[in-house]
Amino acid sequence: MGTRALDLIFSPKSLALVGASPRPGSSGRALFDNIVGAGFKGDIALVNPRYQEIDGRPCVSALSELPNRPDLLVMAAPADHVAAQIEEAERLGVPGALVMTRDPQGWRGGEMTERLKKVAQRGRMRIVGPNCLGLLSPRTGLNASLSAQQAPAGDLAVVSQSGAIGSALCAWALWSNSFALFLLGSFLTGSYMSAQGFYRFAATDGASAEFRPKAISWVMAAGLASAILGPQLVKLTEGALAPVPFAGAYVAAVVLNILGATVFVFLDAPKPPAPQPGSPRARSHWDLIRTPRIAVAMICGMVSYALINLVMNSTPLAIVGCGFGTTDAANVVSAHVLAMFAPSFITGHLITRFGVERILALGLVILAGAGAVGLAGVDLGHFFATLVLLGIGWNFGFIGATTMLTSAYRPEERGRVQGMNDFAVFGMVGLASLASGGLMNCSGGSAVEGWQAVNLAMIPMLAMAGGALIWLTLLSRDDRP
Repeated sequence: MGTRALDLIFSPKSLALVGASPRPGSSGRALFDNIVGAGFKGDIALVNPRYQEIDGRPCVSALSELPNRPDLLVMAAPADHVAAQIEEAERLGVPGALVMTRDPQGWRGGEMTERLKKVAQRGRMRIVGPNCLGLLSPRTGLNASLSAQQAPAGDLAVVSQSGAIGSALCAWALWSNSFALFLLGSFLTGSYMSAQGFYRFAATDGASAEFRPKAISWVMAAGLASAILGPQLVKLTEGALAPVPFAGAYVAAVVLNILGATVFVFLDAPKPPAPQPGSPRARSHWDLIRTPRIAVAMICGMVSYALINLVMNSTPLAIVGCGFGTTDAANVVSAHVLAMFAPSFITGHLITRFGVERILALGLVILAGAGAVGLAGVDLGHFFATLVLLGIGWNFGFIGATTMLTSAYRPEERGRVQGMNDFAVFGMVGLASLASGGLMNCSGGSAVEGWQAVNLAMIPMLAMAGGALIWLTLLSRDDRP
């Protein structure tokens, strides 16, 4: 079949939206608004037997009534109509289809998916889907997705549903006993998690400077629900696909990812203003990182997140190695996760009242206190106190660093700065995770010595972040009239 049909999917000259709807909140309405709103230059045909027109555009009842064959079919029809519509489109010679509709049988697929497979295998039509979140092609002005915000044109392409796909691969890997496949699934799941990190930035796009720290805090507070519900979901589903342990939990994660994606249908995010002729250009990466406030925010964010991974990854090994049970380790980690996210309900208010520098400094002090308690002893109370302080310090430090960063760049620079920041932060997290295992296993001959080495390793990183924050404070004082 060649690549021509793929070209017509990514750069269509015309499209037909099957299931278009004027009903607010429906996927057909969201797709219609996004396709039209993004400025697609080609012909847009609407298909739905219930309507004769939508927002002044004619709507036909069947594909066969279209005067011209579209390059791309965007499918938002109910599941029981999808297969017949795709088969009709194939007969009409439509070269490509984007199927947004979810198969009722889930990720394993049912009758609908099987019929779509047969169409695809005949080779006359390319099909993306089902269970698809959509397609964005900025250079052609196409936003056939559930995201109201069109991506800017550039040189990067992303094909993704990495959370659901990664979880599905992990489930398959457990079922087939393939460690390599499990690593691939974990890689895709990590990609999904890194994308989630940008939600905290997205929350600030339409927020005032005063509300910005609260918006970031509330996004992070959602992690509290995950901390409570996640372990319970694992307990309920880990044996669902016995005799393979935890495969059911990964299948549950697939369902959660697909359900979570539907939230974006109801998201009314502000669109960034289009750049005007003569408007300032974004500074280069080098110029941005030389900006003191950006550099310090990145350093503090890197240190806060790296330390929590450094210590937390070692904690279960240290607890068990010091003679306690795995249940004790699980309880300590649960308390730690609650401490990470529970303060989010007040962190934004504290930043608004006392200033981001003070809350960021407080976070670093609490992290230092966690290290001091960890060095003071290895009874269960010390482990609990260390991990609770670690969680609170991370919350103040990471939310504070994010808030500081969002105040240091212009709107046209946000994508560049946010990407640069998270690359640095999570790159440091990866190094800290590797260092954690090395320190626990290679420092002395006991779990106690390894645990002490992990806590001592906090000192240089805290000194770097604290020194950077002091330097920024002194610069700010020098700039005062």
